[in-house]
Amino acid sequence: MSAADRRRDSAIEIDIVTTIIWIVSFVLVTVAVTGLSGRVGWSAPVALVAVGGLVSFIPGVPQLTVEPDLVLYGILPPLLFAAAIRTPLKDILARRDSIFVLSVGLVAFTVAAVGFSLWWLLPTVGLAAAFAFGAVVAPTDAVAVTAIAGRLRLPRRVVTVLESESLLNDATALVALNASIAAIVTVLNPWDVVGEFGMALVGGIGVGLAVGFVISAIRKRLRAPVLDTSLSLAIPYIAFIPAQLLGGSGVLAVVVAGLFLGQRAPLVQSAEARIAESINWRTIRFLLENAVFLFIGLSLAGILAGVAGSDYGFWHIALLSVLVLAILVVSRFAFVFATTLFYMVGPRYTRSRAWSWPTATAVSSAGIRGVVTLAAVFLLPEETPERELLQFLAFAVVVGTLVEGLLLPRIIRSLKLPPPDATQERVEKHNLLAEAQSAGLARLEAETTPDDDPAAVARLRVNAEFLSQAMARAVPDESEPSFAAYGRLRRSMIEAEREAVLRARAEGRYQERAVRDVLRSIDSEETALAMQRRKPE
Repeated sequence: MSAADRRRDSAIEIDIVTTIIWIVSFVLVTVAVTGLSGRVGWSAPVALVAVGGLVSFIPGVPQLTVEPDLVLYGILPPLLFAAAIRTPLKDILARRDSIFVLSVGLVAFTVAAVGFSLWWLLPTVGLAAAFAFGAVVAPTDAVAVTAIAGRLRLPRRVVTVLESESLLNDATALVALNASIAAIVTVLNPWDVVGEFGMALVGGIGVGLAVGFVISAIRKRLRAPVLDTSLSLAIPYIAFIPAQLLGGSGVLAVVVAGLFLGQRAPLVQSAEARIAESINWRTIRFLLENAVFLFIGLSLAGILAGVAGSDYGFWHIALLSVLVLAILVVSRFAFVFATTLFYMVGPRYTRSRAWSWPTATAVSSAGIRGVVTLAAVFLLPEETPERELLQFLAFAVVVGTLVEGLLLPRIIRSLKLPPPDATQERVEKHNLLAEAQSAGLARLEAETTPDDDPAAVARLRVNAEFLSQAMARAVPDESEPSFAAYGRLRRSMIEAEREAVLRARAEGRYQERAVRDVLRSIDSEETALAMQRRKPE
């Protein structure tokens, strides 16, 4: 090998190592800032954007440029899938009209309102580019809405509407964006927009359902949880990429596949596979959700460098940013309030499903944008007028709506919306568990044979009867129900058991395989207890 070849290979190796170092640093900063924010009561998304923005100006830090395909094909599918598999399909179907109005009607209204307003404020941008920008900022972000709304004690129906809206409105916005981009570079036929939207809808839903059916059939035949979990990591891309290639909506395909598989999980997956999948996707969701905000901040230096050559001065651009953000917020309030009024005075069906004004105010206030907006603005072609300025305005919208999200807790408290009915949820949980325990006891009696160990059968009866009695005694005003006391005391016992096993390992009295098998059994029971303690999502 020549000296030149060795130097080239060495340079490639250094670049790879440097990239890995930056990725590891990215993850560490994300975890550290998110953890610290939680401890001091700050908003993690806002803190991550702020830290990323400051770091982007440090000499030596690579200047990030948003690669839209990396975001749309690499980051968005797993984020959507992680949210979809934990979203109850029944709740979406129950509120389908509200979700459709927000994810389609509100997006279309926002595109028009922002598009015409920006064209009036900035005539040099052109109407087609202004509409393209309206499509960029129209969709709320599933990551941002979940991260901020998830901490608020909103009624379950409001959380479902907000999360489902942010899952589905990306498809409408991306269709509108593609149509606007086509209008920038060529003459657009309005019927093409209708056809493209129909194809996106049909193709996305069709591919999503097909993937759901195929994966369900495969999962029924998988016995090893590690295989099931490995397949799960590929599902978002299996749904997204074919849908995009076929002209459908990859966003819809991923959401439909996630909703379908989440509903079918108890029928086609083992308990161990479901627990493993839940833990894995919680980790992926945490890293991606929070890393996205840090990524947004790190792109600040590059966006400012792009807008530095603009013909507009600093104060002009600042005023434009404030006006665009105000138009975006006002248009959401106007549409939601107008729709609420229509529902209130409309036919009997709409009146029965109308929101109250406090609910409409809460939904209107949750118009948070995120990484989809930032990625979509970089899809604008090079010939787009004022392209760099539009990129900066999109960044300003993302940051502005995140800051607006800081006001949500105060807004929610002032509206005095009823929080989730914890008592009703607890009673329903106890009643359902009691039904399950009764069914288990009945099956035990039916399948017990004379050959079965009487001690084992007696232990099963005692455990089931204890759980049934504990749930029957669990009343809302009880400080610690028997079931909770059982969990607390059993966790304390598990801690002592683990300490004993580790002490025996340190003394070298048992082989390592025996130690690991016992620790795995203890960990399994502790995991089951932890899953019971988790709050419903």
